[in-house]
Amino acid sequence: MIQNVLKKVFSNPIYIVLAVTVTISVFAFAVWLPHGKLISTIITSPSVSFIEAVGIMFGLFLSIGTNFTAVSASYTIAIALLFGINIALLTYYISQRKGSFPSRGGAFGVGGLVSGVFGIGCAACGTFILTSVLALVGAGSIITFLPLGGEELGLIGVALIGYATYWTAKKIDEPVVCK
Repeated sequence: MIQNVLKKVFSNPIYIVLAVTVTISVFAFAVWLPHGKLISTIITSPSVSFIEAVGIMFGLFLSIGTNFTAVSASYTIAIALLFGINIALLTYYISQRKGSFPSRGGAFGVGGLVSGVFGIGCAACGTFILTSVLALVGAGSIITFLPLGGEELGLIGVALIGYATYWTAKKIDEPVVCK
């Protein structure tokens, strides 16, 4: 069932381009987020040329292998890929149904992305965003009690986006008329 939907949707190159663009954007956000100060310095520095800045920005993609644990690198890649596919499927669904939106699938997709973003982190600092958010409410030490040190949120994000992708594909496969 899902294979047929994916073949149908991705037989149109527009949806392939959309999925790849969203995947790369989400991945870039996840990888560049822990390097915010470095990126800000590079962009605002008059001594760094545009070509050098672009080279450094693309070089930061390699930090997925060094700054992230194997688990966090895996779910970061999975979240980016699933979110790109999910957005392409949602766009296809909306275009086929003339503006109708599968609220359940969309909600799980957004929930999965948010959960995944909270789980983004590197091997040295752990879950980057979650630690900062929990510190605001004085609950930063809660992460130490979790078995994977907060990486559970990234895994939950993969599960939610995976379910949203399945749900949206299922909706695309349903007939337009009532059963």
